[in-house]
Amino acid sequence: MSRTYCEQKVKSLKLDKSQIALRFAQAGQSYPEQAIVQRKIAQRLFDLIAQYGVGQYDKVFEIGCGSGNLTQLLMQKLNIKDLILNDLYEDVQQHFNFNVISNPQVNWLIGDIEQLEFPQNLNLVASSSALQWINDLDAIFKQAFHHLTAHAELCFSSFGQDNLREIKSLTGQGLSYLSLENLQDKLQHNGFEILHISEQVEQLSFAHPKQVLQHLKATGVTATASSFRWTKQSLMDFYQNYQQFSYLDEPGRAMYHLTYHPIYCIARRQP
Repeated sequence: MSRTYCEQKVKSLKLDKSQIALRFAQAGQSYPEQAIVQRKIAQRLFDLIAQYGVGQYDKVFEIGCGSGNLTQLLMQKLNIKDLILNDLYEDVQQHFNFNVISNPQVNWLIGDIEQLEFPQNLNLVASSSALQWINDLDAIFKQAFHHLTAHAELCFSSFGQDNLREIKSLTGQGLSYLSLENLQDKLQHNGFEILHISEQVEQLSFAHPKQVLQHLKATGVTATASSFRWTKQSLMDFYQNYQQFSYLDEPGRAMYHLTYHPIYCIARRQP
């Protein structure tokens, strides 16, 4: 890989789900603390579900439950009878203690969602900060349509094209994110009525580019770069080139941005 990072083209990645599972499993202990933006996104998504939803969800399926940011909100605040949770790796279950609160019947569907059959007769399919890892999103939307009951909802957050733009511009590594318009078209093509769709930009600040990389590793995002290896020189180049994303805070200290670009969607299955 060239050391002139900003001149590189971003690679179009065919996602390796085994690598993704490994990286998230390795980040399992640090993710709950480090996933600051993901927690905010889960809360925002739940607020939209509560605003647009019907309130009664007998059977709910969550794709990519992770450490449970969205799961806990769903369980605590919605009247769910049967909750099915999906993620790539079995160790994800360590993040959940279902004895703490009164809860619905909880079942697990572990594995790559693109290789699994959705449960039947769903009232809600939900997913927070996970669908960007899907290779064929049309197939997921099609499954959701066929396994949701009439007028039931598909509610999710994903990430847009400006997500982690600093990393992509300097390393050439990153996902091929869909735009809000792309997501809207795919949903409508697969039989969904869009009740709400919006996007935001969230930025975290760090005192050094090294902390940016540590944050990404702690949240499992390095799963996008399984073939990339840092060297002492490439790290030094990365730190130097990251200066273009710096700014001065009020005391005059240099700080470094990292950008997240969440997209939120609440869609209803048309009969």
